[in-house]
Amino acid sequence: MSRYLLDTDVIIEILRSREGVTSQVEELFSDGHSLYYSPISKTEIYQGIRKGEELKTARFFDQLDCLVIDDEIGEKAGSYLKTFRKSHNLELADALIAASANQTKASLFTFNRKHYPMKDIKFYPKAQSD
Repeated sequence: MSRYLLDTDVIIEILRSREGVTSQVEELFSDGHSLYYSPISKTEIYQGIRKGEELKTARFFDQLDCLVIDDEIGEKAGSYLKTFRKSHNLELADALIAASANQTKASLFTFNRKHYPMKDIKFYPKAQSD
């Protein structure tokens, strides 16, 4: 089975109960694929969490596995930043998420492919929001 790393924008859409993306992720899950999030995405989600969303958010993250940001991911993210920071305005969070996908051989499930100009990461091909 395949591995998929959910980007922050996808997680937001799921937490907002957007049917299109929710059904895509449920299909991956029911087909036995492994679904992951980055601690970077969790940080971004909790930064913007609203009162009353805590339990739903915690339950969502409990269903997924968290990828660990290790030395190799840090080195790869640094390489991405060196290459793409000026030309594509790449930010640290996106570099770490992309490096996590690359190093763990997970397909990145995102709606913001323009944030990821790297040629060595795979994307979930059907990513579409409502």
